[in-house]
Amino acid sequence: MTDILVYVPNSGKHAAEVLTLARALGDVSAIAFDDAAAALAGEYGAAKVYRVEAPGVDDYFVDPKAAVLIDLARSANPGFFLLPSTDEGKALAARVAVALDNGLMTDVSGLDADGTATQDAFAGATVVKSKSTKGFTLATVKSGATEPAPAPGSPATETVNATVDSADQRVKVAQRVDEPAGDRPALSEARIVVSGGRGVGSAEDFALIEKVADALGGAVGASRAATDSGYYPHKFQVGQTGTTVSPQLYVAAGISGAIQHRAGMQTSRVIVAVNKDADAPIFGMADFGVVGDLFQVLPQALEEIEKRK
Repeated sequence: MTDILVYVPNSGKHAAEVLTLARALGDVSAIAFDDAAAALAGEYGAAKVYRVEAPGVDDYFVDPKAAVLIDLARSANPGFFLLPSTDEGKALAARVAVALDNGLMTDVSGLDADGTATQDAFAGATVVKSKSTKGFTLATVKSGATEPAPAPGSPATETVNATVDSADQRVKVAQRVDEPAGDRPALSEARIVVSGGRGVGSAEDFALIEKVADALGGAVGASRAATDSGYYPHKFQVGQTGTTVSPQLYVAAGISGAIQHRAGMQTSRVIVAVNKDADAPIFGMADFGVVGDLFQVLPQALEEIEKRK
């Protein structure tokens, strides 16, 4: 089978999705910089794990990690090299592509065995088929591209000892701040997301969105219009310039459905939209739509949810 390299950060669901997709293409060799990432690789079917020991690698921006990935890609000569489509994943992939003079495809939602990638353009309005014409298939995989499926095993482990070269110390990380997790699931990992938009009207009224999310055991999201208006913190923004989500259920309340928002939630399994405007674009992609005032619709839904708990 084809050899597949996969960079595995310690990032839960998204990394598990990439490993699941890669497994269908060939034998997976995962690159892990910590024990949690190595364990995740084993849980999701990696045949081999490159366990990188590189003291100080996280003290700097992605250059030290990129140097390791470039060396491994050069020596392994894989058929595919896949990374999650995160800010870090794209930064790493770009450096690998430039160093190896290799083609690069980003935000792919599917891959065929011959290296043909599927990419959604213009918030899903256009589906593009692409293929690298130079080197191996180097791609970053979009969140929600596949449903993660565990395949526990006992992968062979190869320790890779690396040092942080002075040339890769150009950008030092000054501080990292861990946000409190809270009682709700992380937005990018949640199986249920309830999002509010400009139609919610105020920060105080976002309490209704939170109540519905809590009743369903889900996460809270917001449109860019809502975050720009100060209704909810920007870190909860769903969309092209925010977080991409792919839950089993996505509830969009008071969200018109601008193309930038749809780009961040269009792979949701079931989409429910509540909006007063019957012509709102969100209804064009919703599985279920309710034309009405969210302050009348959501309390009724909340009442029914509570009855069934």
